[in-house]
Amino acid sequence: MALVNVRRDVTDPFYRYKMEKIQSKIEGKGNGIKTVIVNLGNVSQQLARPPADVIKYFGFELGAQTTLNPSDDRWIINGAHDASKLQEHLDGYISKFVLCKKCKNPETVPHIKDGRILLDCKACGQRSDVDLRLKLASFMLKNQPKKGKKDKSTKKAERKAKKEAEQNGNADNGSGDGSNEENEDNANGENGDVDIDAGSDDELTRRINAEAKEIDAAEDTKEIQWSIDTSQEAIKARAKDLPDDLKRALVIDEDEDGESGPYDQLGSWILKTAEEKGGVANVADVDIYLKAKDLGIETKHKTVAVLAQTIFDEAIVKQIDSRASMLKKMMTSERHEKAFLGGTERFVGKEKPELIPQVSAILMKYYQADLISEDVLKSWGTKASKKYVDLSTSKKVRKSAEQFITWLETAESDDEESDEE
Repeated sequence: MALVNVRRDVTDPFYRYKMEKIQSKIEGKGNGIKTVIVNLGNVSQQLARPPADVIKYFGFELGAQTTLNPSDDRWIINGAHDASKLQEHLDGYISKFVLCKKCKNPETVPHIKDGRILLDCKACGQRSDVDLRLKLASFMLKNQPKKGKKDKSTKKAERKAKKEAEQNGNADNGSGDGSNEENEDNANGENGDVDIDAGSDDELTRRINAEAKEIDAAEDTKEIQWSIDTSQEAIKARAKDLPDDLKRALVIDEDEDGESGPYDQLGSWILKTAEEKGGVANVADVDIYLKAKDLGIETKHKTVAVLAQTIFDEAIVKQIDSRASMLKKMMTSERHEKAFLGGTERFVGKEKPELIPQVSAILMKYYQADLISEDVLKSWGTKASKKYVDLSTSKKVRKSAEQFITWLETAESDDEESDEE
């Protein structure tokens, strides 16, 4: 299936947001001629928008009647319309109803409130208004779902669009990781690490750059509040304060004198800062990223294993969404995803065993936030490992994950059956 950038004005082949090209076929003749958009359902899911809104936009632009709720997923526009022309109109829809007005990313969720249509951007946090003079805007206001409810297509689109966009982006990046899980469980090296995309235009990158400039400018005049003493004496002192289990989990490398390495330093710093600020939820993503960068490990897969054990507490299910932007920036390969799951297994299995019954809910949040791919989740769920915890604990964690893994397989089967129909 041919894929194009959601923003077709962006020519970068590694642009992370992808969608299928519009595919159409013309049926009938004379006054009964019509155009069927074969893959409108898929395109709408990748844009996280209801297909009814997209087909209605086409109708307004082309001055043609459309079907709004077909039972057979055959989205029809009266008349003969070329696929390339429809693709151009789709560009207009994306510009007006999908892209954030500030950062131009398509990670927006529409909200209708007080007669306004707001696009809530999950990339930069901006909330921008849709032009209410547009015909589709009037249609959306008149046909909005009942309060507190979303139509089926909207919910399905929101659930799957980000996942598919992220998967498409990873496929294009072609990390070529593909390592066997058995080999990875025994690996201690840094082979296979992938650098963060220097061309990323997400808001976290801009914030990090801005914060870094401010830090450089202020370095000579004031103390940086989130910095930490990295002398050998300070490292020893912090290591003594860590729980025994966490010491074993985070001390992944040591120098010639037996001193803890940068991963342990990062974990120590996060825990110490959390204590000073009254909770781990108060430790900012930008500060965490800059600390990892200062230690030279912001691109390493072992770093996310440390983060999985230190940036959450008992409220992990509620905290995942707020951390997702930073984590997606740092998790750039399948190897990173597996390490993050391993760190989570360690956190839940050893540090917070009371959270074991919540494993399915945690994995669901990871999946919905596009942190872990479907294939990695399935592979992880079917094989216990003693890399991060003992085998007995690993089996308990995966037992708790069965509900989510079963849902994942069922959802995939339902989608396949729908596609065949």
